[in-house]
Amino acid sequence: MLYHLYELTHAAISPIRAAATLGKGVLENPLNPVGYTVAGRATSAALEVFERTTRRYGKPEFDIRPVRVGGRRHAVREEVVQSLPFCDLRRFTLDGAAQKDGATRPRLLMAAPLSGHYATLLRGTVAAMLRDCDVYITDWADARMVPPSAGRFDLDDYIDYVIDFLRYLGPGAHVMAVCQPGPAVLAATALLAADGDPCRPRSMTFMGSPIDPRRSPTVPNELATNRPLEWFERNVIVTVPYPHPGFGRRVYPGFLQLSGFMTMNLDRHIGAHVDLYRHLVQGDGDSAGAHRDFYDEYLSVMDLTADFYLQTIDTVFQKASLPRGKMVHRGRPVDPAAIRDVALMTVEGEKDDISGIGQTQAAHDLCVNIPVAMQIDHIQPGVGHYGVFNGRRWRDEIAPRIADFIRVHDLP
Repeated sequence: MLYHLYELTHAAISPIRAAATLGKGVLENPLNPVGYTVAGRATSAALEVFERTTRRYGKPEFDIRPVRVGGRRHAVREEVVQSLPFCDLRRFTLDGAAQKDGATRPRLLMAAPLSGHYATLLRGTVAAMLRDCDVYITDWADARMVPPSAGRFDLDDYIDYVIDFLRYLGPGAHVMAVCQPGPAVLAATALLAADGDPCRPRSMTFMGSPIDPRRSPTVPNELATNRPLEWFERNVIVTVPYPHPGFGRRVYPGFLQLSGFMTMNLDRHIGAHVDLYRHLVQGDGDSAGAHRDFYDEYLSVMDLTADFYLQTIDTVFQKASLPRGKMVHRGRPVDPAAIRDVALMTVEGEKDDISGIGQTQAAHDLCVNIPVAMQIDHIQPGVGHYGVFNGRRWRDEIAPRIADFIRVHDLP
């Protein structure tokens, strides 16, 4: 019923949004003298803010700009190299990137979070790592677009997908988990290591990941643990309505996830849209453009399967199964102590309000058989959760450290 109400509201407001777009176009016509007046600019700005705050944002493109390496700019090639029902594996490489001594560039599997936003949120993460690696990223599907005939998808399936993708990349690859997939990537690596699988990665990097969410708990951690699992199933799980391809699938809808994101920092988001209005009235195109770019991405959300969402809440947050040594994958115990020859790096942000300090570092305590010389922990001063994997400090300070770590451990 909730999903139907959301769809009905979106449909009802569509004519008003269309009128706002038309009105803005009329006011911005260079032949319209009203558009040059203060009243005209103010009205046009108000219409744009209304249209943008009521729009449904679709999946963005990666559209990564050329990357500068060694004084030259290289175009970025993007291709889907493996496609599974709930995820595409996308590969990014640089045209004409120079190789040192004929060696190939390290292959990096970037596990994107499956937490409401599309993998394109990591556009800047991919671009920075492309300076040193060929990057493969998990591009997760919107659950409402996957027919029920494709079957279920839960946390165990996520782990299976990571294992499948590492086997696709073959021996010698590296893996990076950005935020939420940390426990799943650690579990996948532990299972491969326990089997002596040659496709286990040479290194693993965890960034702002809830390996042990009991440490320095944040507001999201408390929200996930203050209510029983039945509450989440009863209150936030809905069924995809017709005519979406996933009609009948039970999901945690993206619009609820987005509501949670927004309410955590509501004053900041309201202020940002007030600033957009002012920039538009003042004709500050650069500031308005930066706002559009950020919110075009931030407001693009997707549905998660109910199975994945509920199992993640239960296993990762409520039971903290991985740090307590009780995590299982399809009935098989997950033991990080089985990892012996995979280098480990953890990255945390000093001001992270999603994954508190210590939650990611917990990976070092679990992987007791990795030699100390193969472990690095880095806390980045002055950044929050988003700054761990995007922005200036990510590009200039964090990414180079990760690239050096991968380079050191790239040779067998």
